[in-house]
Amino acid sequence: MNSDELQMAAFEIILNSGNARSIVHEAFDAMRQGDYDLAGQKLEEANEGFLLAHNAQTHLLQEYASGTEINVEIIMVHAQDHLMTTMTLREVALEMLELYKKIK
Repeated sequence: MNSDELQMAAFEIILNSGNARSIVHEAFDAMRQGDYDLAGQKLEEANEGFLLAHNAQTHLLQEYASGTEINVEIIMVHAQDHLMTTMTLREVALEMLELYKKIK
């Protein structure tokens, strides 16, 4: 896999996980406003971005598993970090949504 292909995959992961992160923040806003149904919908909507980012990640893993040499560049490290922190943020948001509901 050449550098351009790797960078395109990294940017696809960053773009889609970034979109998901924005939607998770919209869910936090809905929670603060007491609109728990909207918050839940937003957290489900965020999954679409995760799916697209995960597809790009899975493609790289399949290439690697088939024997393609992949030289990891710093942009891919950043992409993976971005994806994983956003996934963790969504998990925290799901827990917070349940807490908001209980407090209410």
